[in-house]
Amino acid sequence: MDSKKYIEDISQIKDMMKRSSRFLSLSGLSGIMAGLYAIGGAVIAYFFLFPARGEYLTLHSWNFKMTIVLLLSVAILSIITGFLLTTRKARKNNEKIWDETTRRLLFHFLVPLMTGGIYILIKLNSQHYGLTASLMLIFYGLALLNSSKYTLSNVQYLGLAEIVLGLICAAFPGYGFWFWVIGFGLLHVIYGSLIYIREERSKTWA
Repeated sequence: MDSKKYIEDISQIKDMMKRSSRFLSLSGLSGIMAGLYAIGGAVIAYFFLFPARGEYLTLHSWNFKMTIVLLLSVAILSIITGFLLTTRKARKNNEKIWDETTRRLLFHFLVPLMTGGIYILIKLNSQHYGLTASLMLIFYGLALLNSSKYTLSNVQYLGLAEIVLGLICAAFPGYGFWFWVIGFGLLHVIYGSLIYIREERSKTWA
């Protein structure tokens, strides 16, 4: 009995240490919704904003500006949804939504992401559009990988998948749109679904 209790105590201590160093309340539903927003935005761009055959997007064209607005809208919707769902889950788990761990998570996520964003804007300003989707996937993947040590460990696999997809996209720049849809849409839906299934299973066994 003493040995069994000792093992249980060690397990509880490990769990407490893990919770104190990692933000574990990321919501699977937020990943699914982010993917659906990205797919919805891609559908709108494909049917309404893509230039006609023989035409090209330019930095000052109406199509390009609306595409940027659409990308920002998808990002903002994803952030708001993720914040609301994650906050709700954190409250259910009696976890703090804002503490030192959260600050570290955001710092390690935002540094690669903002660096990539600035670099992409510089390239766009120089009228280099071909690798935009590839760079977005790679820097986003690096941001996920860099921040994964402060949240769910399997976030790193999503990050690696985004990086690999971005590198493949760089080899086929003419298909950047479709790689973007797969990376920000399909992969998010798959990852979010896996997390959500695990959440439901943990509730069943609780």
